[in-house]
Amino acid sequence: MKLRLQLFEFEDLPWFPGMIRAGMMDYLRFMISTLGTYQPIVPLLRAALLQTGQTQLLELCAGAGGGTAGILHRLHTTGLPAAQVCLTDLYPQPSAWRLLQQTTSGLTFAEAPVDATAVPTNMPGLRTVFSAFHHFPPAAAEALLADAVRQKTGIGVFEGAGKHWLELLLACTVLPVVQLLITPFIRPFSLSRLVFTYLIPLIPVFTIWDGCVSILRMYPPPQLLALAHCADPEGTFHWQAGVVRHWWGPQVTYLIGTPAETGA
Repeated sequence: MKLRLQLFEFEDLPWFPGMIRAGMMDYLRFMISTLGTYQPIVPLLRAALLQTGQTQLLELCAGAGGGTAGILHRLHTTGLPAAQVCLTDLYPQPSAWRLLQQTTSGLTFAEAPVDATAVPTNMPGLRTVFSAFHHFPPAAAEALLADAVRQKTGIGVFEGAGKHWLELLLACTVLPVVQLLITPFIRPFSLSRLVFTYLIPLIPVFTIWDGCVSILRMYPPPQLLALAHCADPEGTFHWQAGVVRHWWGPQVTYLIGTPAETGA
């Protein structure tokens, strides 16, 4: 599917209720962590860290931090025991992040909002964006990449899906049923999450819409590379984009850029 539509997602809207947004993010965190969605890109992250000489990942647009613990653990067990992650977001979720921090060595977070297109210079690390780059229209996406180029930090952008009509069909049919089945098992427990899933099903309804729009807004690899080259007209970074596949089928779309002088 090459079509890209710049539709809106409810979770992006500033007036959208934080309680509903948190419920949606908790569901995504649970699914991404349980399925190990981003495990296939750990070798790419490990290589980027080694190329840039960094040990910290600065996760932008972290949401509820889905998959972060598994990625960090895998980095620790594949030759990078000093690896760390700092979670940031324009809408921080410190309560969810504290839960992760209790069981994850090397994880920190910033409680203040962080704009991914203008990251403070005192926040070091190889930047990562998981499941969120599609939220940015082309001009903002280019600005996000350009900020990483300007600060010479390196960046990795990852979307836990391929851009296919089958993914869209799953988002409308199978995944809503899964959400209804797993919600009681999501931790930490939240009464509001149960209320707005079963009694007043706002969380599932908005999740279906946002999930479908996410796929339609995704940038395929050629478009990711085009954005990267616009953000880095001088060619100071080495860029690679593509798709990696889980052994059981699902795909992860990625873009990675590292400063060229590092020898990448």
